[in-house]
Amino acid sequence: MVNTSVRRVRAAAWAAAFGAAVLTSAPAIAAAQDAKSPAIVKQLTQVLDEKKLDSIAAADPASPGTFVAALYFQGSQLLLVSAKYAAPALLNDKIAKKDYREAYIDLTSASVAGSKLFVMDSNADGLTAKPGDDQPFDTVERGAAQYSFNGDWKKAKLAEADYMKAFGEIDDAYAHAISLLIAQAKAGS
Repeated sequence: MVNTSVRRVRAAAWAAAFGAAVLTSAPAIAAAQDAKSPAIVKQLTQVLDEKKLDSIAAADPASPGTFVAALYFQGSQLLLVSAKYAAPALLNDKIAKKDYREAYIDLTSASVAGSKLFVMDSNADGLTAKPGDDQPFDTVERGAAQYSFNGDWKKAKLAEADYMKAFGEIDDAYAHAISLLIAQAKAGS
């Protein structure tokens, strides 16, 4: 009788712990599955491939003085920078001339301090919060913070919820920047 009671208590404790683990990881799993950037990056890479472009740049009409630019290495990497630029007329001129690579270089090297989002999308396939084993991971610089989306939030000294929150915010910003580049690439034809 005592052994049966102990077993029941242990089973109930294990079930409660397992249930709590499932509930706390559910938002993280949902956030990883709801990433916006993979689908929109696929659209951008298709347009860039069709137009035989390896770079693209655009102004952000929602934020005057903010620009986004990307370098595309077909099938292997997409480098994106979004930032404020102190001399918007210069970048607007380069974009108008379709001198996208120069716009990218200027934006990465001379952006307004603290305004930069720099994304290294390892496979040019959108951001992944938790890549599989032996898969390259995406890295991001946002302002003064740096993130390695390798699934190891403990090494980054973050709680899983904070890691996933940062991933969600960055994924949203990345998807927004990519949408501007798609519009520019389509309009540039």
